[in-house]
Amino acid sequence: MSRSAPSSAVLPIARLALRVLIVVNWLGGAAIAVLLIGMPASQWIRSALKIPSSAEAGGLIIGLHAIAALGLVAIPLNYLVLKRLLEIVETVRASDPFVAANADRLQAIAWALLALQILSVVIGAIAKAIATPAYPIHVDAGFSVTGWLAVLLTFLLARVFAEGALMRDDLEGTV
Repeated sequence: MSRSAPSSAVLPIARLALRVLIVVNWLGGAAIAVLLIGMPASQWIRSALKIPSSAEAGGLIIGLHAIAALGLVAIPLNYLVLKRLLEIVETVRASDPFVAANADRLQAIAWALLALQILSVVIGAIAKAIATPAYPIHVDAGFSVTGWLAVLLTFLLARVFAEGALMRDDLEGTV
């Protein structure tokens, strides 16, 4: 007993945007990997960032390596979110969004968002720890109220979808 909603112009745009973001995510991961592979030569980093050799610079280089490595950890988490969202968009296009699989997808997205928020806090802490007045480090990371609200909202939405799927199954069983 599925009713078809009117077609929306947003769905093809969302589908295309998610596909593009998946490619951009992997390209960003490749760029980070190249930097990590190229960064072992601390002399290259020092010259690129105009950092003189000093004890202070050693900690800065190690911190930048750690931030890049954590950036690599974020790539598969971002992929999980984008791929699951794309799968949800496909069910919406098929006029069948309230299925248990989408509840599971939203649950997986929520866990990935939680992991990304934790990574962001760790990256922000590393950047703060290695920044000096001579070499300030500015990263768009750290604690984000909206990020943590998104995590809570996604867990809640997963539960709503699970309940909706159960209600739909019950309704179809009684008809």
